Amino acid sequence: MPRSIPVLVAAIVLSLSLQAAAETGASREDHDPRVIVVSGSGEASAKPDVATLNFTVLRSGETARTALDAANAAMQRVINGMRKLGAADKDLQTSGFSINPQYRADNRSDGSQNPPEIVGYDVRNSLTVTVHDMAGVGEYLDRAVSLGVNQGGDISFGVDDPQAVRDEARREAIAKARSSAAVLAEAAGVRLGRILSISQPSAGNPPMPYQRSMKMMAAEAASSVPVEAGENRFSETVQMVFEIQD
Repeated sequence: MPRSIPVLVAAIVLSLSLQAAAETGASREDHDPRVIVVSGSGEASAKPDVATLNFTVLRSGETARTALDAANAAMQRVINGMRKLGAADKDLQTSGFSINPQYRADNRSDGSQNPPEIVGYDVRNSLTVTVHDMAGVGEYLDRAVSLGVNQGGDISFGVDDPQAVRDEARREAIAKARSSAAVLAEAAGVRLGRILSISQPSAGNPPMPYQRSMKMMAAEAASSVPVEAGENRFSETVQMVFEIQD
């Protein structure tokens, strides 16, 4: 009789294991419903209401001090001119500054080259200007060139508060995702159930900036620079998970 006890215990353990496995399988079935996963993309556009301009003053001199003084004087004129056009202090920001030596290496009579020597210095001072008056962007460009800007000139257009435009793109993305899910469910011969999750894999794509070169600005500086802002397009993508109804 004592030898039958292990057999009885093993039977009980096996029975409990099978019961637990059955319960686990049922639990997984309850928590892992059949789903349809879809994604949708939407776009919306808005007319820009803010422009960001980048200007650089480049000055050269025999010494770093000479080049720096010339660059400082020119940039101060540019800053004062931007303020006269209406730019607030918060709209003016120094975005770059550098001092670089100029080298020259003369050839010897035997064809070899002398060690490089410093013959002067370049000083660059860059200013970023935020313009909220879109009609006055051309005047800002024109004034900057007149006051001594000789590098830079990049322009980017943006929307000061893009939330409403992005929300419109999100609504379109969700509508397209719903439509895709409905088509898939119909094609598969199943019924579309409730939404289990909505996620946004990306934060959307910023609009590409419109840029102009310094040569273009200089060529048009005889009159106020013509500027076309166009429209900024925003895109959003969402992912949705739908339950398949039994």
